[in-house]
Amino acid sequence: MKLDNMKLKKFLTGSAVPLLFLIIIIVAIPLSGYTGTFLAREIVTRLGRNLFFVLALLLPIMAGMGINFGMVLGAMAGQIGLVFITDWGVTGATGLFLAMLVSTPIATALGYFGGAVLNRAKGREMITSMMLGFFVTGIYQFFLLYLCGSIIPVKSATLLLSKGYGIRNAINLDVAGGFDKLILWKVGGVAIPIGTFIIIAVICAFTVWFRKTKLGQDMRAVGQDMVVADAAGIKVEKTRMLSIIISTVLACYGQIIYLQNIGTLNTYNGADQAALFAAAALLVGGATVTKASIPNAIIGTTLFHLMFIVMPKAGANITGSAMLGEYLRMFVSYGVVTTALVLHAWKRQKDKDMDRAFIKAEANAARAAKAK
Repeated sequence: MKLDNMKLKKFLTGSAVPLLFLIIIIVAIPLSGYTGTFLAREIVTRLGRNLFFVLALLLPIMAGMGINFGMVLGAMAGQIGLVFITDWGVTGATGLFLAMLVSTPIATALGYFGGAVLNRAKGREMITSMMLGFFVTGIYQFFLLYLCGSIIPVKSATLLLSKGYGIRNAINLDVAGGFDKLILWKVGGVAIPIGTFIIIAVICAFTVWFRKTKLGQDMRAVGQDMVVADAAGIKVEKTRMLSIIISTVLACYGQIIYLQNIGTLNTYNGADQAALFAAAALLVGGATVTKASIPNAIIGTTLFHLMFIVMPKAGANITGSAMLGEYLRMFVSYGVVTTALVLHAWKRQKDKDMDRAFIKAEANAARAAKAK
């Protein structure tokens, strides 16, 4: 009985974050007044829009590098690809695949650069990747604002600023809905973009397969203990760099999937909050900076965006002010990361205490059984 209680306590401790946000959502849904059909439609849309990007976070966590806030580098590479194919006039799913093809070498180069920097900042990867994102944002903006149209030819005048060079602040994407419309099913008033979910299923299958490969096992070993992995003959820095490169390329594809659903590219600020919201969604799903899985990504994306949908309306209905409702949404969304990280630190200490107590209880149970 004592062992069962300890197992239950350990489960509740490990699920503290998703349970907390589930309670918030259960309270907020009736207050929002939204119907079940509306919420189902919104959740399906947001899962198709955001889940791929969240899944791109998994490999660096497995390699012990924490949450890769440098994913914005991949997001910017994806946006460059979309700018080019918009200029070339390629539409539909063909245009999206071409954008992926064009942006892959850019994302790979940025991932290599990011991995090289993070290998020199062991133990401080998360804050370093965040600062790295700010640094590359400046280069990205310089590229689009000054080089495009002046040095790099842009034939479409509608993309350029009035001065003749530099990309406009907002671009309407001709590839809007390219993946969503490939296969679209409607069930009970809810449109399900099967085409997009097939692509998401592919990355899930890739992640499961990759973990079983030699490189995946090496990443797991490096994530558990770099010193032991190095002693076992694993090239630690190369393995860490590959995890960042793959994550950056996947983030590039994730941003393209996200923007084809939105239909509009915010040229200079579109990638700023991408990594923060993806990290928040993953942490809400019960992941930590040391352990994350595909179910964490799916559950977290669902809970985070469900809360993102209902909180403004619930707040507005409670306070009578739409502005306060929007403020409440922003407060909650930014507070998710802080809350989850604090709870993770608490959980890690609790896990250590419970592991010691669990081992002691098992030993006592074994001695009692032997005495009988």
